[in-house]
Amino acid sequence: MRALLVTSIGVACAGALLLLPLTPTESADSTLPGDRSAPAEDAAPPAARDVRAESGTGVPGSTQSLPLGAPSDSTRSGDKLLSAWEDDPSGGRRVASRKVKPFSLVGVVWEDAGAEPRGQLQVQTRASGSGRWSSWRSLDTHGGHSPEAGSKGRSGERALGSTAPLWAGNSDAVRVRIVPHKTPTRTTGQSNGQEQGNAELPGGARLELVDPGPGTPSGGAGGREQREGGDPEPGAGQASGQTSGQASGGAADEAAGSHEQRPGGVLPAMTKAQTRATYGDEAADATSSRSDRPQDTHIGPRPDIVTRKGWGADESMREKEFSYSKSIKAAFVHHSAETNDYTCGQVPSIIRGIYRYHVKSSRWRDLGYNFLVDKCGKIYEGRAGGMARAVMGAHTFGFNADTTGIAVLGTYSKETAPKAVTEALAKLTAWKLGVHGVDARGKVTLTSGGGTKHKKGTKVSFNAVSGHRDGFVTECPGEKLYSELPAIRNDAGRLQGR
Repeated sequence: MRALLVTSIGVACAGALLLLPLTPTESADSTLPGDRSAPAEDAAPPAARDVRAESGTGVPGSTQSLPLGAPSDSTRSGDKLLSAWEDDPSGGRRVASRKVKPFSLVGVVWEDAGAEPRGQLQVQTRASGSGRWSSWRSLDTHGGHSPEAGSKGRSGERALGSTAPLWAGNSDAVRVRIVPHKTPTRTTGQSNGQEQGNAELPGGARLELVDPGPGTPSGGAGGREQREGGDPEPGAGQASGQTSGQASGGAADEAAGSHEQRPGGVLPAMTKAQTRATYGDEAADATSSRSDRPQDTHIGPRPDIVTRKGWGADESMREKEFSYSKSIKAAFVHHSAETNDYTCGQVPSIIRGIYRYHVKSSRWRDLGYNFLVDKCGKIYEGRAGGMARAVMGAHTFGFNADTTGIAVLGTYSKETAPKAVTEALAKLTAWKLGVHGVDARGKVTLTSGGGTKHKKGTKVSFNAVSGHRDGFVTECPGEKLYSELPAIRNDAGRLQGR
């Protein structure tokens, strides 16, 4: 497909160039070239498929997929879904909003994973019930949270290009625009307010609106419906582990012989002695010294971790086979969801939304992050395959191998991360890196797989606990959270007994 190009000619001033028109197609659960639905009235939303009908898991969720077009190709005879173009208060152009089925998470995907939009994508959402519109919020268009180039997703599908998803909360309407990048000055590198070239979308761009479904399914964390504003509670369940074969959770995972006993939706915390007794052999084998013994290893106590079952993962969605690295040498810290305006009781829904967006919309094999941490300090299992194992995620382009990715749900560029968050990061990295014989305070060397900051094949020295920006040109995990990493490393080393 050709790229969707919008020039800046005729625009009154800098700012929002346009609001792209939205035309409904069938759910993103289908393939990109899928048939388009027939035109309907403005208030009629596009069809969204309910995953319960597909998998029989009882896990709710659906996705609406809306192709993004330029004004020159946005109108069709008899199509009443598109409104007339109008002036945007910023001086650009936009299309009047339209109703869609309720959604809570939004992002944009496109055909070529190696391409990026030329310009800043922004969205505005309308809250269900109150009818209040949000401010314009930017979507992170850097490809740093992604699989390696050429990697295959679920069922061998080619991964798509995508923005990071944004949690909007319960919403019933959306607008989207693309803002031209500004030209930086030679002396300061800051924007001088001048437009920089044209605003352009990669070919096949689509707006993805994700409804993760309400609450936590029965059998998840707490074994009861999750109430908004409340945290999940441990419940009864079964043990499971990991395997490198084709497994989809439950009994199939038990056969792997893992240490991970999972009562209900929570992997329970261990004391330091229990952790050493359980993981000491692996840690001793992972260290370079031949004299190390399990009882001498440095592993932080395993913290409580809400499992995939706890947050309600539909295991039929992801790729059945797991992908592993040879070892874990470092942890990369990220921020995700692009907002701090959520309750901790909503977190299972947020993670299910990110999971669905990564797998169904972006065609990744599974959720990209290995772990997630909410603003209340609760830790969640991310990508499947075994929390103690060297599961390869899709979180730091160029350095997904031999690392683990931890996403803090929120945005911490200007806002300081709560103490509960930094404590959780220290506990998690002390345990996870300790299992693999890594000093959380130390330095490690990784080989770049390519990217915006380090050329492919380059040997790069990292802190064992690093930020996403250390491996990729991005602001992630935000200035405020990044500044906390030295203290987090020290706390993690102390928990390891170093």
